[in-house]
Amino acid sequence: MDFIFMLTRDDRTVTDCLEVVDAVADLGVAHIGFKDVGVDRDTLVRLHARLRDLGVTTYLEVVSTDRDQALASVRTAVELGVDRLMGGTWIEETLGLLRGTPIGYLPFAGEPSGHPTRLAGSPERVAADCRAAEAAGCAGVDLLAYRATDADPLALVRAARAATTGHLVVAGSITGDDQIRALAAAGADAFTIGSAAFDGSLRPRAGTLRSQLAPVLATAAEVS
Repeated sequence: MDFIFMLTRDDRTVTDCLEVVDAVADLGVAHIGFKDVGVDRDTLVRLHARLRDLGVTTYLEVVSTDRDQALASVRTAVELGVDRLMGGTWIEETLGLLRGTPIGYLPFAGEPSGHPTRLAGSPERVAADCRAAEAAGCAGVDLLAYRATDADPLALVRAARAATTGHLVVAGSITGDDQIRALAAAGADAFTIGSAAFDGSLRPRAGTLRSQLAPVLATAAEVS
């Protein structure tokens, strides 16, 4: 199971993202993501170049639920050359902007709103969105299962898994090993953690970011 370390806190890229990457570079984090809010464009360019040097798979996750701003994020993903773009709900327009690039697109399933983003929608709605995304040619879906307002998080994951053969990433509000194991059992391919690592929520008695991330990597490897 892939662990995607998001260089984000409260859905914004942390301002010291470059220093964070250097601090954890030798831990073996193979998947790292960020958002295009919180830091300026020059920092994003330097950040992505550094991640490329490390050989990790890179992700940009769309934050905005406004169409024009979301599509601006897609253009940023193209300019940077990330490996995968996550989030957003404007599938046709996004795939059009990504045409001719190798970027895999994983739109949101369900109905995201607000900032930090919450997720409305039943398992049936999520399943329908997953089928639509796969039919459109998306690489998978981005599911904010633990930010759900209308359904049990794992019910959403199971519904999504049954509805798509694409890459199923569960993002947001994951804070412990039990959740990671439950996600693996429900069929998720990957999960993201950002704020919980920076807040120290993963290992409350540990003092460094490295101490927060190392056990997550071990658990992810255990359930793979």
